[in-house]
Amino acid sequence: MILDFIINLDKNLTLIIQTYGLLIYPFLFLIIFIETGLVIMPFLPGDSILFASGVLASRGLINIFLVFLVAASAAIIGDSVNYWIGNFIGDRISRSRFIKKEHLIKTQRFYEKYGGKTIILARFIPIIRTFAPFIAGIGKMKYSKFLFFNVIGGLLWTFLFTFAGFFFGNIPFIKENFSIVILTIIIISFIPAIIELIKSKKHREIN
Repeated sequence: MILDFIINLDKNLTLIIQTYGLLIYPFLFLIIFIETGLVIMPFLPGDSILFASGVLASRGLINIFLVFLVAASAAIIGDSVNYWIGNFIGDRISRSRFIKKEHLIKTQRFYEKYGGKTIILARFIPIIRTFAPFIAGIGKMKYSKFLFFNVIGGLLWTFLFTFAGFFFGNIPFIKENFSIVILTIIIISFIPAIIELIKSKKHREIN
């Protein structure tokens, strides 16, 4: 069900637009906000949703600038909410059975390697982008510093994916093979996390 929705995002989002009209914007806000704001929901297709929305905007079904504004706001607000959840009750939540410990460990390693820039880099890596602000909150990163990276990362992530869809969405190959393009985006976005996982395993084996 979920996989079918993701693979056929253009058709499903078009159906939502035709059925509910302007409610597509709150829908987009909700999806992006939940993925970035709630650590128990790291598997929502943020990258794909942004790209598909840009594609639909290129077809005149929705407004690209409004899509960007809504998505960027959701991404920035979501990360901020996630930060404060981690800041206030992160220790208790991190022990919950609903959160996989390996995701927390993987994100902590990102912080060790990239520092505050993790907030920006994590935007482009599924799962880690959901846990990065949460870990920042647990680690009591100064909020002004977090917000700086949060805003830059949120704007950059949403701009690149929505406008990529907008400018390239009407290319014949992409129009005819949209499902393949979406799957490719998903696979590529997971590559950095897989590389880090392999590196960490090799490091443990050496030590």
